[in-house]
Amino acid sequence: MSNNEHSQFTENDFGGSINTDEILETFEFLDDWEDRYAFIIDLGKKLPTFPEEAKNEINLVHGCQSQVWLTHYLDQSTGKLHLLIDSDALIVRGLAAIVMASFNAKIPSEVLAVNIEAIFEKMDLIRHVSATRGNGLRSMVKKVQLIAQGIGS
Repeated sequence: MSNNEHSQFTENDFGGSINTDEILETFEFLDDWEDRYAFIIDLGKKLPTFPEEAKNEINLVHGCQSQVWLTHYLDQSTGKLHLLIDSDALIVRGLAAIVMASFNAKIPSEVLAVNIEAIFEKMDLIRHVSATRGNGLRSMVKKVQLIAQGIGS
């Protein structure tokens, strides 16, 4: 792939200006879960475009009720892992955006050091999404962590 082909991975704000600190701050400002769901859905709308040709079995995240695809690119010059995630469901796209904000544009050891459960707990997220969405969210996280482990080893 040329650098231009990697731009969809590297030219987005997830892991940069859209990060878990910003999301947590916004969550604290929002009073009810209806507003928080709307915020999560809006986050999902900001996800970078996922290439249609990458929506395949290899990139499918198993354990999700909705269809979720996750692919990655390791920037050899920086050592940073860049992610792309997409889903066919609005709320799941928003949850994918939270995963992207937590893990994108980090080196594999930083990815593995993220305490994602603590972030979910601060957001009170797992208690407010359905059990199947919670399982899907954890499946996305597990796939990212397995990718980071594979690169880091």
